[in-house]
Amino acid sequence: MIDVENNGRVRLFRLNRPEAKNAFNEALYDSLTELLIEAEGDSTVAVVIITGQGDSFSSGTDVVELGQRMADPSFTPGKHGFPGLADTLVDFSKPLLSSGNGIGLGIGVTVLGLSDLVFMAHSARVKCPFTDLALAPEAASSFTFPAIMGRQNATWALLSSEWLTAEECFSMGLAFKLCSDDELMDVTMEHAQVLAAKPISSLVASKKLIMDPIRERIHEARKHEDAAFAELLGKPANLEALQAFAEKRNPDFSILGE
Repeated sequence: MIDVENNGRVRLFRLNRPEAKNAFNEALYDSLTELLIEAEGDSTVAVVIITGQGDSFSSGTDVVELGQRMADPSFTPGKHGFPGLADTLVDFSKPLLSSGNGIGLGIGVTVLGLSDLVFMAHSARVKCPFTDLALAPEAASSFTFPAIMGRQNATWALLSSEWLTAEECFSMGLAFKLCSDDELMDVTMEHAQVLAAKPISSLVASKKLIMDPIRERIHEARKHEDAAFAELLGKPANLEALQAFAEKRNPDFSILGE
């Protein structure tokens, strides 16, 4: 589900659910959270990279499992789930790099706003599908995206549910480096190794100084987003969106007076 590779003091996590385009089910949320917690406490790890296997970075939350969860009152969520992963990403003390190798949706995009450096392949493209699903932004993207991209770019990304190309992400500031597909991992690793050669104590202290002024605001955004998500989840518009996804058709919100 996640391939782990070590390259000196750099640890690489490669999401590997090809049958679901690396979508996050409860098991994957738990697995990545546990791996991040382990890497944070490992004195031999200075930098962490997250990427995906195949043509996808991550297609977001597993919508099929989400539908099952809503239909089955006895559904047992994971130990950490989405909330645990999001909070772990916010508080992760070491440099966190994301390497966008392909499509990214939902958490496959919002994780970029919680990464310290983002690298994207030219073929990559991302989409925040929240309004298509009749939901609201997640993973503090309502704060991180305006801070990184500017209000209007963030508004379009979060409200339109339209695809953004890698070039658009780079021009908006969501990506730090734009790379050819063949060179993506090499470029990501080169930058990771530069950081990994520094004292871990200095990396952690420096990241803390960068994050401390905004960390509480990020957590506050998470709380507001969770409340909005809970309010919208299971409502008629959201149910229509999930049913349309299962039936492979476009949702029709007009029938609901939306």
